[in-house]
Amino acid sequence: MGAAGLSSLSFSPLLFAQSNRGIKGVPAPELKVPEWIDGNGDPQAPFQISQHKGKWVYLKCFQEWCPACHSIGFPNLQKLVAAFPNNDTIVAAVIQTTFEGFDNNNKGALRKNQLRYELNLPFGHDPGNIDLPRSEPNRFPKTMQSYRTGGTPWVVIIDPSGTVVFNDFHIDIDKLITFLKTQAA
Repeated sequence: MGAAGLSSLSFSPLLFAQSNRGIKGVPAPELKVPEWIDGNGDPQAPFQISQHKGKWVYLKCFQEWCPACHSIGFPNLQKLVAAFPNNDTIVAAVIQTTFEGFDNNNKGALRKNQLRYELNLPFGHDPGNIDLPRSEPNRFPKTMQSYRTGGTPWVVIIDPSGTVVFNDFHIDIDKLITFLKTQAA
């Protein structure tokens, strides 16, 4: 199964998916996430897609108060990280895309979730602009705008050439892990 085969890894039906959501088959836009912490909770330089060419990149978007982020998204990420402990095939980063609930979905939730899920990964905080009306596109986080995400939990997978090959709400993590192991062989 090639990178194009990743589309069959999604659950069906996709919750709330709209045809205008997600980008796929194009070069991955560079992230414009302003704040990042490393796996120890310390500030770090921004995670850059371009620095990971040659590897698969798994981006997980979440909000602190999103039940599916905690029941599906983070457990899937834990499973992925456990399957590739040396990051030789895939690198992962987590982005809190705050588009609502700004009081709960704040920078403090980054470290809280790193510890809760024992994820030694970069976590970024990409807040929208609460001062703008909901009808204004710039109210939404930069990641949501550039990747056209539809909410949370959201998964973006970028292939080793830097092309977005998956961009949607849910992915069958077991099939993804099997696929990535064949790519590493």
